[in-house]
Amino acid sequence: MEFRVSATESGGPLAVEPRKTILGHPRGLVILFLTEMWERFSYYGMRALLVLYLTQHFLFGPKEAQGIYAAYAALVYLMPVVGGMIADKYLGSRKAVIIGAVLLVFGHFMMAFEGTGGKERLTIGETTYELRVDGRDQDRKIFAVNGEQSTQIKVTPEGIVNLEAKADAADASVLPALTPSGEYKLETIRDTGFGEPILFFALSLIIVGVGFLKANISTVVGHLYEENDPRRDGGFTIFYVGINLGSLLATAACSYLGIKYGWAYGFGLAGIGMLLGLMTFIFGQSWLEGRGGPPNPEMLKTRKVLGLPFEAIFWIGGLVAVFPTWLLMLRSEIILTALPWLAGIIFAAVVGYSLIKLAGAERTRMLVALTLIFFSVLFWALFEQAGSSLTLFADQSTAMPSWFNAPMTQMFNPGIIVIGGPIMAALWVWLGKRNLEPSTPVKFSVALVLVGAGFLLLTFASNNFANVDFRVPLIFLFLTYLLHTLGELCLSPVGLSMITKLSVDRVVGLMMGVWFLSSSVAHIAAGLIAQATSSETVAGVVTNPEAALNTYAEIFGTIGWTGVAVGVVLLVLSPILKKGMAGVR
Repeated sequence: MEFRVSATESGGPLAVEPRKTILGHPRGLVILFLTEMWERFSYYGMRALLVLYLTQHFLFGPKEAQGIYAAYAALVYLMPVVGGMIADKYLGSRKAVIIGAVLLVFGHFMMAFEGTGGKERLTIGETTYELRVDGRDQDRKIFAVNGEQSTQIKVTPEGIVNLEAKADAADASVLPALTPSGEYKLETIRDTGFGEPILFFALSLIIVGVGFLKANISTVVGHLYEENDPRRDGGFTIFYVGINLGSLLATAACSYLGIKYGWAYGFGLAGIGMLLGLMTFIFGQSWLEGRGGPPNPEMLKTRKVLGLPFEAIFWIGGLVAVFPTWLLMLRSEIILTALPWLAGIIFAAVVGYSLIKLAGAERTRMLVALTLIFFSVLFWALFEQAGSSLTLFADQSTAMPSWFNAPMTQMFNPGIIVIGGPIMAALWVWLGKRNLEPSTPVKFSVALVLVGAGFLLLTFASNNFANVDFRVPLIFLFLTYLLHTLGELCLSPVGLSMITKLSVDRVVGLMMGVWFLSSSVAHIAAGLIAQATSSETVAGVVTNPEAALNTYAEIFGTIGWTGVAVGVVLLVLSPILKKGMAGVR
């Protein structure tokens, strides 16, 4: 029978009692599985809708919307570095998770406040029309409204087409059959007074909340197991399934509600998911058996700052951190410009440290780790098109069945992982027993080739299988996600493990920070790629579907061949990198 030693957080008496398990694992894993499932439900449910929400409701252009998404995602991956350091030094993982979850609940629910959204006006001659869009799916229609008169129109490269034109229409309030380009003016009025500030404040709450929660809940999973416990890998596998199960459920449910009934319903459901995750974690504390507590419980309990309990400082600090984050999100171009420079300086400093301060196997292992981090940036830059350009490609250039919609395409990735993840894990074990398992550099190279091949497949489909509306069959987008997900399974599960194995013990925390920082930079690169795919829109509707499809085909072809080529280069280098790992597998 397994026993556990428990103590109060204030360092009270120790007690030895049998540990309760479920399916052979500590029962606390159930609490963490459900907490993370609901947290990922909220995160991915919101992410599935975000770019479409920016372009359709607030009327940001695709280029600007994808820049905002890139800045948001970059900060989401950067903040856990800070949150992890705070937890390690002061709070402990469990308390940090609670702070993060509370901020996330407020952030997700605040996303449900839509404001008035953006407004677009069309002026022809002396007459000004308000543009109104009905629907959020691919069949949405644009109407020009002038008083009681509402006329369905279509904006094309040739001009404004009146879809209800009548030959005998003489009323000045009625649009002409065709208003050529250059003879009308479009004006976008942004919701800068309420809607946009609330949107960016909600995103800032989510960014800071993820910073406290993301890395620390995984740390609590590790604390459930003793050192060298053979069940640890299995526990993390179960936890990983929870992440993807939450993502799968969210992209189905939140996308359906958000597109069919309104943005507030989709974002509101994401908020409910996060609230369930918070409640699960709070009420399941006893099952965690005190694991993931603060490193110095007595100090946390007795120390005061400005008359306030020490723990309260971090609650206040979390709220305060939202405001500079909010200001950065309002000027997302600052993030897109500054972060790559910061990352480059840090990366160069770590390379310099490895070359000057280390020697022998320690040096070569660190350099291999840094090399693989460098290559991983390209993989994630391509893979993370899912939340931006691939979502807009689904909306603008993919033929959808009536029961499906663009944000639902983000179901493909978690669905494939839930089904294919265990198969891939078993494959690595099977190959390992026969000494055939590829090395980490080879797995990284295969991942790059697969993610590149996914985009080449979309380019092929765009050039050969588009219908009369310039939309490609949905099956090609699914197959792209299949290739991308297989690539993810080759790279993602081994990434963090690679860092811990190859890094020198005294700088492993710094290397973890570099890993997260590289993911943050990858999202900025992903945003720049996504912006290159942008096409002109009016009221969130593409004005030239043919040109939009051609732009996607060109950019996807370029990044696809880049991914394949870099993957081949890494494959050629893999024997050298494997040798540099000095026996580490």
